[in-house]
Amino acid sequence: MPSLPLPVRKGRSVSIWVFGVLGFVTLGLVAYFVYALGAGASITGMVLALIPLAIVLAGVRLIDRWEPEPRSLVLFALAWGAVGSIGLTLLFDLALTVAAGQRNDFFVGVIQAPIVEEVTKGIGLLLIFAMGRRTFDGPVDGVVYGALVGAGFAFTENIQYFGVSLIEGGAVQLTLTFIMRGLASPFAHAMFTALTGFAIGLAARRGARAGGVLGAAATGMIGAIALHAYWNGSSLLGDFLVLYLTTQVPLFVGFILTIVALRREETRLTRERLAEYAQAGWFTPQEVMMLATPAGRRTALRWAAGLREDRTKLMRSFIHDATALAAVRQRAVHGHDAYAAADEHALLLRSRATRAALLAY
Repeated sequence: MPSLPLPVRKGRSVSIWVFGVLGFVTLGLVAYFVYALGAGASITGMVLALIPLAIVLAGVRLIDRWEPEPRSLVLFALAWGAVGSIGLTLLFDLALTVAAGQRNDFFVGVIQAPIVEEVTKGIGLLLIFAMGRRTFDGPVDGVVYGALVGAGFAFTENIQYFGVSLIEGGAVQLTLTFIMRGLASPFAHAMFTALTGFAIGLAARRGARAGGVLGAAATGMIGAIALHAYWNGSSLLGDFLVLYLTTQVPLFVGFILTIVALRREETRLTRERLAEYAQAGWFTPQEVMMLATPAGRRTALRWAAGLREDRTKLMRSFIHDATALAAVRQRAVHGHDAYAAADEHALLLRSRATRAALLAY
């Protein structure tokens, strides 16, 4: 196909300089872990921490398949959680230790950690919103970005927990810690911060301005802090196994059901917006059902795979551009995207060209 126009990149990507700053902070964190834990324990912790990270990323991928977020923002979300948020949390802990001395486990686990960690992770979400406003369309996007920030944070935190367990209790304690943090609750941090992301995404969907977004973020952080504090408190107060089975597991199930409901809402909005283009003659009603329903997409991809020279890649492009077009239309309806017209023009031209390539003989 000839070269096709692309949507405007402004408001959809992260500057390379931002990653440069995070890279510099990463060097400091590496030095901290090597100094505090030693190279061997740090490497062991990092390798084991990759397992729960992979589990969470697989889950986020399932959520994000409908309308994938830009790669640079996905990477920034992970990097902020793993580096930026961890760095701020460590600095605050150091400052508090200097000012007030050592604190007991209850204060650190149930009060300090939930407040400091959820605020620093929430700052990352606000940065994502500021840099990638034109891709932060609704609650699903907020949940995705929040889960990614939480996954990054848990990854680095797990390095420390696993490393300390290895040093203090050898393989037995390390195994127990890995089971509890890596297998029994890998989604904990992702779930906490997803609440903040959900609140920001809901405000974005409603066209809220800066004050409304900040208010929504604060509300989301309060919910995240409360859930985080309860989660941590269950390991310090009462029978952890009973609390885990009676409250934490149902909370996680509720989280999954909420994600399913949000995905269905995204499907409905995509179908509604593409139907508007169908009325204007850009798509047929059959194409709307094909592009805006999971079953239609699966059928379309199988059909494209059976065409001459396997046109699956073209069909994926057609689906991607149509989904982006529906999101652009949704932003235009609320009037908070100055580049909506330019994006709409580019995506309509791309969709028309891709359709022609799919049907060419």
